[in-house]
Amino acid sequence: MPRLIFKCPYLKPDQPRSEAHLNNYVRYVATREGVDRLDPGKAALPATERQREMVGQLLRDFPLCRGLFEYEDYLAAPTRGNATEFITRAIEDNLDAISKRENYVDYIAKRPRAERSGTHGLFTGGDDPLVLSQVAEAVAGHPGNVWLPIISLRREDAARLGYDSAAAWKHLLTSCAPQLAEAMKIPLDQFRWYAAFHDEAHHPHVHMVCYSADGRSGFLDKGGIAAIKAGLAREIFRQDLTEIYQRQTRQRDALTQESQDVLRGLIDQMRSGTLENPNIERLMLDLAERLKTTSGKKQYGYLKAPLKAIVDEIVGDLEKDPRVAAAYKLWYQSREEVLRTYKDDLPERLPLSRQKEFKRIKNIVIEEAVRLGREAAALSPENLPEEHDDNGPPPEGPVPDSEPPEVQDEAPPTVAWSKRYKEARRLLTGDGKAPPDLERSRLLLLEEAQAGNALAMFDLGGVCADGIGQDADDQQAQAWYAKALAAFQAVERERPNRYAEYRIGRMYAAGLGAEQDCEAAALWFGRSSAQNYASAQYSLAKLYSEGRGVERDYKMALRLYEQAAAGSSPYATWELGKLYRDGVGTRPDDRQAAWYFASAFRGFQVLEARSRDDKLQYRLGWMLLHGVGAERDEAAARRWFEKAAARGNENAQYQLAKLILGNAGSTPEELSQAVERLTKLAEAGSQYAQYALGRLYRDGGAVERNDVQAVIWFSQAAEQGHECAMYALGKLDLEAGNASAACRWFEKAAELGNPFAQYQLGRLLLAGEGVPKDTGRALRWLSASAEQGNQFAQYVLGKLYLLGNDVTQDRDAAARWFTLAAAQGNEYAQYFLDHMSDSQGPPLLASATRLLHHMSRIFRDEAPPSLPGISFVDSKLRRRIREKKIAMGHKPDDHEDQGIAMR
Repeated sequence: MPRLIFKCPYLKPDQPRSEAHLNNYVRYVATREGVDRLDPGKAALPATERQREMVGQLLRDFPLCRGLFEYEDYLAAPTRGNATEFITRAIEDNLDAISKRENYVDYIAKRPRAERSGTHGLFTGGDDPLVLSQVAEAVAGHPGNVWLPIISLRREDAARLGYDSAAAWKHLLTSCAPQLAEAMKIPLDQFRWYAAFHDEAHHPHVHMVCYSADGRSGFLDKGGIAAIKAGLAREIFRQDLTEIYQRQTRQRDALTQESQDVLRGLIDQMRSGTLENPNIERLMLDLAERLKTTSGKKQYGYLKAPLKAIVDEIVGDLEKDPRVAAAYKLWYQSREEVLRTYKDDLPERLPLSRQKEFKRIKNIVIEEAVRLGREAAALSPENLPEEHDDNGPPPEGPVPDSEPPEVQDEAPPTVAWSKRYKEARRLLTGDGKAPPDLERSRLLLLEEAQAGNALAMFDLGGVCADGIGQDADDQQAQAWYAKALAAFQAVERERPNRYAEYRIGRMYAAGLGAEQDCEAAALWFGRSSAQNYASAQYSLAKLYSEGRGVERDYKMALRLYEQAAAGSSPYATWELGKLYRDGVGTRPDDRQAAWYFASAFRGFQVLEARSRDDKLQYRLGWMLLHGVGAERDEAAARRWFEKAAARGNENAQYQLAKLILGNAGSTPEELSQAVERLTKLAEAGSQYAQYALGRLYRDGGAVERNDVQAVIWFSQAAEQGHECAMYALGKLDLEAGNASAACRWFEKAAELGNPFAQYQLGRLLLAGEGVPKDTGRALRWLSASAEQGNQFAQYVLGKLYLLGNDVTQDRDAAARWFTLAAAQGNEYAQYFLDHMSDSQGPPLLASATRLLHHMSRIFRDEAPPSLPGISFVDSKLRRRIREKKIAMGHKPDDHEDQGIAMR
């Protein structure tokens, strides 16, 4: 039986009543044994025959009486005392059905053991004394429904928790009146309530009378009754439940972590080929593949039903793991411990996939699937070394991974690093002493191609495809590639050669000179790998990792990467560093990863010295800037970016501009050059440069502040889907007083998953500032932002649920959101957590809220962007924003762009 009993009968206007029952029960009330307290010596005697008959009649007429504490005591010991307690309580709880309204009010106010203040025990929320006759007449003449809530506790709980006096109940019911009105669907200004505390020996309880002053409002359904019971239980048993809530939070976090560990372990087994659960492997691969083509935010709440079904099935499989099942069981036990305070029957336990409390686990599944998909993209043939993807191994362009060893002896002249071909290569890329001479290089390559050199044919294809020294021409590029493929194949047919076999495999893998054919690529890479050619081993490892052209085999991929790394392939060494860093195919090992990254850095230096490739230069700069594989050295990184930028590498140009603009020691000339470089990139269509220029013109510093130019560049970036540009436009509109336009931009960015836009949109909708108030949409966006870790959204949600403003009060939810925000250093959230148990309750916290908001007004609208941006100098506004961000708990460079990540 629950620790709190709550019943809520009600009286309808002109409700018919049984006169026979009325006479019988009212007579008993007046003459019953125990109308005053019984002689202790008689209370323990067996119940009288008359008492037993009355008990039976009450149970027949009012079956719900079986749920009373008093009936539980009577069954355990059918004594006169327990019979009297049950009969009295049963009649009281059903007096609405057997008496008149004015009689009911008079009875609960004057009955024996009603705690009185003056002539009666009736009270309400105000301090003015009540006139009993006036209240009784008002209730009797009320034209609408009258609800009669009854709240009962066990004596030991009432005494321990301090609810054994009318004053304590008055304070509680006064603070809960808004929630009672909301549950009964009565406007608060129309809500009327009265109550009396009955200090019974075993089960003290409170009788209430509630109604709407207008006589029209009011409706109480099962959901409303459940909300009232839950709210009262949380308040009454707050001391007991606090420890349970804290335990629940720890268990929830443990279950989430356990689920993540189990899932990652299963994925490790997938990579190593040792997974014995084909269903979860199929589901994860299917989910990863589908998410590649899914637009919008990749979070559970944003996915379509078919993808949600896959995620749910994966979570269902995770729940079968003994570790996850055990953690879930512990959490559920704590949850049910809370529910037992006010529920008669516990609801059926839900499977983990249907438990709303654990959306985080579903999002972890999605994150891991996206990670799988990214690994697949990094390992796909489109990202083999010759392709232009700065997130994978840097593209070679027309440069082979390494010169064919002793090619003059192993291959006919049609595949040869002749003196003329080497000179063409030097002129194409430059050698550090002289700049490139593209026209002269092209002429030499044409001469080599006419002489039958397949290498020159391939490079001419690259020149045409990339538009090096000429306009790009894909058709002409494919023609040269086709000639090169035919030449490589002719060389290989005449004399099998591991280098030619590797080059043929590369062309089939990328679809250069022929239709893409991964099976053929794997065959050619396999032949070359068997002869210990490192570049072929590296490329074949990628195919095995992806399962393209061959069956996926992570063990084989790892082995091939190790063989390629042993053959001095820095790309393979880089991949091994990633595997050990991320724990893909092996246990995470930071020390091993650091060793491989350092080895890769040295290898890239060797390759760059040989090829002068701008993508290698950018990679080296990126590694130095971020301290990956080498000590962090911003000055050295800048030198590499300058080299790559001089060769037209856009990523390097962007990084270089960012470094210059972020350096307080940059000269005016350098700042001007950085702005010019950004402008050229922006005009060429780079959304990151467009966004950076928008911020630059908005904030001023290296350029004069110009809001019109800022809007132009932000708009161009937004058109390309740059969510931070959308957010910035929303902020500009909001500052200009155009909340409607701001909401439109915030919503676009929010739909792309920008947590700061979601937060701002939620705030505007909640406050109805310049836009129609919409609490439902506001909660949706605030929750979406909070789920992504936005501490400000978490704090706002905590405050909403604590105070019950615009939402149903929910102290559990409030505590959860405050805890998450406080964990990120939000002092206001911590303040509320520390004072949730204060006896003054919500009124004090509401006052504190106003004070805190007054103090923090200067911070409230600042939210740093989450996508690539630029730090600017010589700006008072920049310093002010920086100070505010630090005051809100952010690091000085939080959310600033770190450049195009190297994967």
